[in-house]
Amino acid sequence: MQTRTLGSTGPTVSTLGLGAMSMSGAYGPADRTESIATVHAALGAGVTLIDTGDFYAMGHNELLLGEALRGRDRDGYVLSVKFGGLAGPGLPPLKQDCRPEAVKNFLAYSLTRLGVDHIDIYRPARLDPAVPIEDTVGAITEMIEAGYVRHVGLSEVDAATIRRAHAVHPIADLQIEYSLISRAVEDEVLPTLRELGIGLTAYGVLARGLISGHFTADRTGRPGDARARSPRFSAGNLEHNLALVEALRQVADAKGCTVAQLAIAWVAARGETIVPLVGARTRERLAEALPAAELTLTADDLAEIEKAVPAGSARGDRYPSVFMSGLGVGN
Repeated sequence: MQTRTLGSTGPTVSTLGLGAMSMSGAYGPADRTESIATVHAALGAGVTLIDTGDFYAMGHNELLLGEALRGRDRDGYVLSVKFGGLAGPGLPPLKQDCRPEAVKNFLAYSLTRLGVDHIDIYRPARLDPAVPIEDTVGAITEMIEAGYVRHVGLSEVDAATIRRAHAVHPIADLQIEYSLISRAVEDEVLPTLRELGIGLTAYGVLARGLISGHFTADRTGRPGDARARSPRFSAGNLEHNLALVEALRQVADAKGCTVAQLAIAWVAARGETIVPLVGARTRERLAEALPAAELTLTADDLAEIEKAVPAGSARGDRYPSVFMSGLGVGN
């Protein structure tokens, strides 16, 4: 596994990272034993970046990772943790709490659930409109000085917020959705990151499985699957978007790779400080994704991909409308 450095101040991590959210039921029931085996397989393959959120199933994901990582060399992996999402039993996070005292409170819980003495990259999951970003970053900086955190990260914020945060403390990376069908970051956010020397960890590189090459129209509506509420998976939009996937499949077939590998490699090709997060929850899906790290895309390949899935060609917002207002950029 090759490595990349997240910006000018961030850690060196594997070219691909592992996103653990789907291991806690976001897309329907997940097998605990298989999830832990997938984490072990990722580490064994050289994946060092593991991403979670303290609100993923309200602590379940951190407890799962704590079990999977128990006994491992703490210097052998990089933990990225998002915080701040407020929810209730059976409810998705709808608000943020990024007050300095909340930052430290959330961190204490995460350290305990994960069973570690520090978090490598700590980041607010979304912007809290009631709290200046300077105050939130300042609290994380205090935790860095105390030895509980190594780097400050951000998630789903706009270019102006990135600049304000970076003025308080160097930002290692921004985590934001970036895929062939979610490219709004290219307008202002990505140029700002490059200017300031900040990395990007891209989630949703397969658009929640939509552009993985495995999703079919009859899979929506399964119990516990959040995609049933996603506009891109709704009737009419889904059929249009799956037609884009079939066009992409022709490019992948010609390249001798899978659709998922091609989509992941496209994100990785957008810059040397961009690290795609693969949301695999089984060893099978992980094994398919890993070769994308070694897949080289030529100028002709990139042109064919662009022709198959032009920017802005997907239908539907990337989140339900209730969540869109909390995002720094749109689709």
